[in-house]
Amino acid sequence: MNIIQASIPFFFLLIALELGWSRLRAPQAVRLNDAVADLSLGILSQLSGVFTKFFTIGIYILVEQHLALQRFAPALPAWPEGAPFVGADAFPGFAVRLPALLSWSAVFLLVDLAYYWSHRSAHVINILWAGHVVHHSSEEYNLPVALRQSALHGLMSWVFYIPLAIIGVPWRMFLACNAINLVYQFWIHTRAVGRLGRWTEAVFNTPSHHRVHHGVNPRYQDRNYAGVFIVWDKWFGTFVPEEEEPVYGITTPLRSWNPLWANVHVFVQIARDAWRAHRWRDKLRIVFGHPGWKPPELGESERPREVSAETFEKFDPRIPAPLAWYGFAQFAVTLVAAFLVLQRADSLPLLQSAAAAFYVAIALAGVGGVFEGARWAAVLESARLVVLVGAAGALLATGTLAAAPAAAAIAFALLSLAVLSRYRGALTSTELAPLM
Repeated sequence: MNIIQASIPFFFLLIALELGWSRLRAPQAVRLNDAVADLSLGILSQLSGVFTKFFTIGIYILVEQHLALQRFAPALPAWPEGAPFVGADAFPGFAVRLPALLSWSAVFLLVDLAYYWSHRSAHVINILWAGHVVHHSSEEYNLPVALRQSALHGLMSWVFYIPLAIIGVPWRMFLACNAINLVYQFWIHTRAVGRLGRWTEAVFNTPSHHRVHHGVNPRYQDRNYAGVFIVWDKWFGTFVPEEEEPVYGITTPLRSWNPLWANVHVFVQIARDAWRAHRWRDKLRIVFGHPGWKPPELGESERPREVSAETFEKFDPRIPAPLAWYGFAQFAVTLVAAFLVLQRADSLPLLQSAAAAFYVAIALAGVGGVFEGARWAAVLESARLVVLVGAAGALLATGTLAAAPAAAAIAFALLSLAVLSRYRGALTSTELAPLM
């Protein structure tokens, strides 16, 4: 299990603490429908990583092993990659290996610098924004938003780390430092922490700095790209301090809880606009230019508009409480299933992993549709639950699945079908985002 997956229990502990804070101090800081959408996107991101890592990590390894500068200039030293601290009998209970410590520290700084430029590029190049927009499309700012990640962005962001491979940074060091970098960024997605000490705010990325980054207010947009060290923004001219609390979201709201649509909606818009543009130069600018730009024949380019917390209307469709409980129950069961798939991904055959990931994706899309009150969710969920009954029965009949879990799966699916049938009349909306 990698560093990020090992941190999941820690993430949920902090989410529980923030939830307790929100009940006392800010009751609307965490909404069930938004939090479920956040976590659904996090699940899809982790599942996609099972398959995309062979491409993204594989390229890094190939470059490091065959194109690193040390291959062509043997006089260049290799990066010490041993443990920086080793056990010792003397005080303080360990010994410091200075070369390794300096090496790890340098790699961590370089990874954070590469992240800064990757992140900055994802806000100014439309095709990269199409992947990164997932993380910004929530209209809340809380710890679940930190887990709201794209399933596709990793297929594009890897290129920004290739310079590290070229200078010979070992791939294990890169992966470890990158994972620690991402884990650090989890805790800064909260409104529960105000400004910290002067030196902390001067050097590190903090909740105050990162709230600015998620703001849709014009003065806050495209600012504070840092991962761990805010000094990059200060050095490269992209830093803005937090003054009034931001309004969170994106310029053109997503207005959907469907994690599949959240992953592709900007890609779809890029394809539509590029198809309709008259000139090839404009088609290329739609893909690689600044997000929101359009040629004259497609209307006005999108521009940030002034917003305020008092007038901003969040996406929050109302559904009956039993349907909300139904959606939460389906999500909880799917979350457990996804965690088991991630745990066993290295030992499962590729086709079985793909089938399990597909089922999880469909289940999460159905949950999102239920929270939207979307009519298509009734059809999708009914079909999925019938398939679950049939699959559990078939596995039981062939002896692949024990009687107890098979019976539990069938009972859960039948009960879910009963609840869905009772309240499907409330799933009437046809105006929200489509399934795909």
